[in-house]
Amino acid sequence: MQALKKLAGQTAIYGMSSIIGRFLNYLLVPLHVVQFTTDQYGVITEMYAYVAFLVVLLTYGMETAYFRFSNKEGGDRVHVFNMSLISIFISSAIFILVSVFFNQPIADWLKYPNHSEYVTWFAMIVGLDAISSIPMAKLRALDRAKTFALINLSNVAINIGLNLFFIAYCMPAYQNGESNVLIDTFYSPDIGVGYVFISNLIASIIKFLLLIPFMIMRQFHFDRGLLKKMLIYAIPLLIAGLAGIVNETLDRVLLKRILYDELGGVATLSQLGIYGACYKVSIIISLFIQAFRYAAEPFFFSYSKEKDSKQTYAKIMNYFVVVCATIFLSVLLYMDFIKYFIPNQDYWVGLKVVPILLLGNICLGIYYNQSIWYKMTDKTYMGAYIAIMGAVITIVLNIVLIPVMGYMGSAWTTLICYGAMVIVSYILGHKYYPIPYQVKRVLLYIAFALGIYFISVKLDMNPGLAKYSVHALLLIAFLGVVVILEKPYKRLI
Repeated sequence: MQALKKLAGQTAIYGMSSIIGRFLNYLLVPLHVVQFTTDQYGVITEMYAYVAFLVVLLTYGMETAYFRFSNKEGGDRVHVFNMSLISIFISSAIFILVSVFFNQPIADWLKYPNHSEYVTWFAMIVGLDAISSIPMAKLRALDRAKTFALINLSNVAINIGLNLFFIAYCMPAYQNGESNVLIDTFYSPDIGVGYVFISNLIASIIKFLLLIPFMIMRQFHFDRGLLKKMLIYAIPLLIAGLAGIVNETLDRVLLKRILYDELGGVATLSQLGIYGACYKVSIIISLFIQAFRYAAEPFFFSYSKEKDSKQTYAKIMNYFVVVCATIFLSVLLYMDFIKYFIPNQDYWVGLKVVPILLLGNICLGIYYNQSIWYKMTDKTYMGAYIAIMGAVITIVLNIVLIPVMGYMGSAWTTLICYGAMVIVSYILGHKYYPIPYQVKRVLLYIAFALGIYFISVKLDMNPGLAKYSVHALLLIAFLGVVVILEKPYKRLI
């Protein structure tokens, strides 16, 4: 019981930095969609899709390897940290140098030939963030959640502050003909959406500087044997991570590649911008999942030696799905309000993807919970196989569905991919590391949430007090069923 309370407490603290932090970052979406046209926002959407892929590539599973080898019997946590950090530092430095040297050919391939500076900026962002991931993992391993939260929130605050300065202040002021020292010194209209990237770069640099005290190595000696073992453990996680990020972000890359010749550059980027903005609405579940993962991964490893570990993991899954289903209903039942998160009505045509993507993200969260079986049994290659399967589904279905359905094809592909991964992972996990998940109850919660959503759609009530009151009763009905079913476990809360 104490273990569950500890996990809940740490999830709350990590949530301050991840949920609140990312939520504050997402508050930039209204600013961006107001200041930038749909095709300009398409540039932002595409570039950050590549960032997600590159972060996984440059961290190559070393965070999880650090947790695993630090908690093994006889493991030297300091030595494991040193080897993790030096490995990531060298690979990231090489990546930055190569990207800067070849920035123009890369920009040509991205179809931004006049903006090779984008490549340089993002190489530095990704490289610094990769290096920072190891000392951030160290803070998690040491249960220094408050320090972790403070550094993350500082990064977010700097990024938001600079976005507000460049885009909310300088850009409209310049457009209105204003001139002063700040605008004349720091703002150039030619940079445009580039200020979003510059703000991110400065925030990443400062985060890196804040983490330097936690990177100091004492009594370091290069241990080739340890590094080899860590890489053997981590490389399958890299493959799984790359395949996973293909599942998460390739739709935005393929939308541009597939539709570019048919619709042209501006129209394609406009479609990408609409999809990217509406995708942000669905990510609210991902915010919770990220906070949960930050706390859960070190918790799962450290708690694995307890006799009731598997039963505890199963109970955690129940509560996890309940929270996700509650978020799912809250967003969809009050979409009349939530859509104003995107204040530019040019983007609203894409809101129909939100229910599909929310359900897809629930499946992704369930898969992350299940993934403990292959991490705990050192069968990380099995996770790679599952993720590769998902990547194949993502690539094939996007290629088939995008020409027919546009970004709706990408949304359905996301749901199908994650649903298939959950099923396969459950079957394999039951064989190699059986956890007594209450599958029927989990499915009941999801089915009940879907049923309530479809009831709200069928009612088709006009916006007003009556509609919102009925929707509140529907949400209360869902929570009431949860309380009734979970009553035997009320002592855990």
